[in-house]
Amino acid sequence: MIQETVVTTVNRQGRPHIAPMGIHVAEGGLAILPFKPSTTLDNILETGVAVVNYCDDVRIFAGCVTGRRDWPLTPAEQVAGMYLTDALAHSEVRLSRLEEDEHRPKLFCEAIYTANHKPFRGFNRAQYAVLEAAILISRLGMLPWDKIDAELGYLRIGLDKTAGPVEREAWAWLMAAIADFRGKEAS
Repeated sequence: MIQETVVTTVNRQGRPHIAPMGIHVAEGGLAILPFKPSTTLDNILETGVAVVNYCDDVRIFAGCVTGRRDWPLTPAEQVAGMYLTDALAHSEVRLSRLEEDEHRPKLFCEAIYTANHKPFRGFNRAQYAVLEAAILISRLGMLPWDKIDAELGYLRIGLDKTAGPVEREAWAWLMAAIADFRGKEAS
């Protein structure tokens, strides 16, 4: 199973990095699979730890893929790291095994501390739409435009029916990033 999360890491100097990432969850732990090159990968290999944040504010996902990475952080409890202050929950993880790969290594981790901060009240379709659009944004240049446009058109239906101000703001950031990418590609 893959869960859409936000992974926070720090380098040896304590500088935090925030990245949305689908983590693979299985019996006995989880696997983080960052593409190379990756600050997340570098930081985990440098420190041996990360924090997996579970959140429902889709602005964090959309913000990170559109250059908005300044989200409030709180020091972790058991690892040298930080968690998102607005996370519903977080798990502090330690690297237990590395499976090297030329493009996307697998970082197998074990949770050593987990905390719940707020109740999860469920997702609406607009939140799902923003998450899926953020994933599409991360693949601009890899996918054909007709596929991107078709998927965005479908996602827009759920967004229009169920979005609140938070989801509309996140969607606007994503659409601006797509327009910017298209403009640069056309030049």
